[in-house]
Amino acid sequence: MPRAIWKGAISFGLVHIPVALVSATSSKGVDFDWLDKRSMDPVGYKRINKVTGKDMTKENIVKGVQYEKGRYVVLSEDEIRSAHPKSTQTIEIFGFVDSEQIPLQNIDTPYFLTPDKRGEKVYALLRETLVDTKKVALANVVLHTRQHLAAVMPLDSAMVLVILRWPAEVRGLDTLELTEAVTEATLSKSERDMAKRLVKDMSVDWQPDEYRDTFEEKIMQLVETKAREGKIEDVETDAGETERKSANVIDLTELLKRSLGGKSAATPAKSSEKKTAAAPAKRRAPARKKTTKVS
Repeated sequence: MPRAIWKGAISFGLVHIPVALVSATSSKGVDFDWLDKRSMDPVGYKRINKVTGKDMTKENIVKGVQYEKGRYVVLSEDEIRSAHPKSTQTIEIFGFVDSEQIPLQNIDTPYFLTPDKRGEKVYALLRETLVDTKKVALANVVLHTRQHLAAVMPLDSAMVLVILRWPAEVRGLDTLELTEAVTEATLSKSERDMAKRLVKDMSVDWQPDEYRDTFEEKIMQLVETKAREGKIEDVETDAGETERKSANVIDLTELLKRSLGGKSAATPAKSSEKKTAAAPAKRRAPARKKTTKVS
């Protein structure tokens, strides 16, 4: 099983379900790096003043938010840090809705939820309750200092946590300015029948093994061919490369006790905390520009 990227608990009412979060997707693609064609030296990012064209040092850079055109409000690192939501290691369920009520354009990133620390029975209880009621749970969760709106959904024998885009981030269909020729189209019965027959003739089963990124395959085949022909360039990196900490740092895990009844809302079950310190893996910092986005 892939490594858990987050551990905590699902919480609704007095019920706490210890869970771990596992990424349900993996980013793939061709990783193109920038090279100087004259010397084959790696090309990376530089901090440059856009007005003077001069290089900038990190100490002279501050963060600002544009308030009006050409006018910015500067915020300190402490001010920005204070605005981050407090991480509670809890997927806090605040309501249940029909899955059809969640607009498709609000759906963002899926994660698998797996039971943790002997939470299997309560995990199964929530999953089966969602199946029986045909509902999904709406929740708030903080991941990597960012607060997210999310939905907990059953998926076969497991559950998934789907990160949702905030409604303010989603544009309405009115931005398309569709004409009446689209919204109130007049379609004859023969046109509809022919379209239905075409869909029926082209209907297939979902076969994920057959869906591939042909661009990546062709690029990698080209790379292999040119490599076999000896067309490989040696790229020199700086001798004084610095090491940096890996981004794979395990978040703090808060183990919550299950509380399934007989307790008032004013006296929730106490939680025990266990801090898991993971020695960050170190690697040599590549002097190149990455284009792959890390989720």
